[in-house]
Amino acid sequence: MRAVRFHEHGGPEVLQVDEVERPDPDHGEVIVDIEAVGVNPVDTYFREGAYPVPHLPFIGGGDLAGVIADTGEGVEDFLVGDRVLGTGLGNGRPGTYAEAVAAPADTLAHLPESVSFEAGAALGTVGGTAWQALVHHADVDPAENVLVHGGAGGVGHVAVQLAETMGAHVSATASPDDADALADLGVERTFDYARDDLADAIAETAPPDVVVDLHMDQYLQLNADVVNTGGRVIGIGNDTAEGGFENIGVTKGKEVQYQFMSLFNAGDLGAVLGGVADLAARGEVEPVVHETYGLDQADEAQRAVLEDSFLGKLVLTP
Repeated sequence: MRAVRFHEHGGPEVLQVDEVERPDPDHGEVIVDIEAVGVNPVDTYFREGAYPVPHLPFIGGGDLAGVIADTGEGVEDFLVGDRVLGTGLGNGRPGTYAEAVAAPADTLAHLPESVSFEAGAALGTVGGTAWQALVHHADVDPAENVLVHGGAGGVGHVAVQLAETMGAHVSATASPDDADALADLGVERTFDYARDDLADAIAETAPPDVVVDLHMDQYLQLNADVVNTGGRVIGIGNDTAEGGFENIGVTKGKEVQYQFMSLFNAGDLGAVLGGVADLAARGEVEPVVHETYGLDQADEAQRAVLEDSFLGKLVLTP
C-alpha cells in the first residue's frame, strides 16, 4: 500500500510516498481502509522533530475516516464494513497518511451514513477538542456568552458551531475577511484580532462567561480582563512565544477558572467522537473542508496548514 513517510526530520520536502506493507491487526485493533485524512498543525511537529517519534522512517497523521477492513481479537464494537472516524494515531505508532492503518478500537467511533468521509476526517481532533472544551470542561449553559479565539481555525470553526448548538451567544476573534462566513456558522460578533482596543471592545459589547482560547499565551491577561465573574477559560494549544499575566490579581477578584486541556486526556475518546459525529449527522455541526489533496500532495498540505490563512480544515484523500 502507499503511505506518506519522512525518513528524516525537516521541512515539508522530507515527506515522500512509499510502498509499505499493509498492517495486520493486533489484539483490540482494527484495520481501516482510509478514505480521508484530516491535516492538523500537530502533524508538522512530528515531521520537524519538535515531538518525538519512535523510529524513522515514520508515517504521520492523526485523523482518519474510512471503512473497517479487518478486526483483531477482542474487538466487539466494530464489524468489517463499518464506516468510522478516528483520531489520536501518528503518536508513538504509525499514523493515517496512508491507504490503510491499524487503529486501536477505542480511538474510533461509528461514522453515520449521512456524514461524508471528508467531513468525518475533518472532525476528529478539532471536533473532539471543541467537545471536551465546551461540554466536558466548561459545561456551557444556554444563553451564556462564549468567546472563541481563532474562530476561523480548525478547532475554532467547530467550537463556534457547537457553542451555538448548546444555546450560547457566540463571539469570536478572527480576521475581518472571515466575519461573514463565521456569521453563517452562528457567530453573533466577530472581533478583529488585530485591533488595538480588542479587550475594551469585547468587555463593552459581549463580556464572555466562557472563553475557548487556541492561543492561550497571547491572551492570558486579556481573558482575565474581559471574562465575567466566575467565568471559565479553557486553554488549548502549545503557544509559548509571548504573553503572560501582567496583573494576575484580577483572576482572583473574579474567581476565574482556568483549565488547560488536551483532547487525549478524555476518559472515553470514542464516546467523544461519537457525540460529535451525531451532531454532524443532525446538521448541527458541519466542518468546513477548505481544500483536499492527494497523498502525493501531503507536503503542500502541511505547508498550507501552517502558512496559509483560511477558514476550516484541509483533508487528504488517498
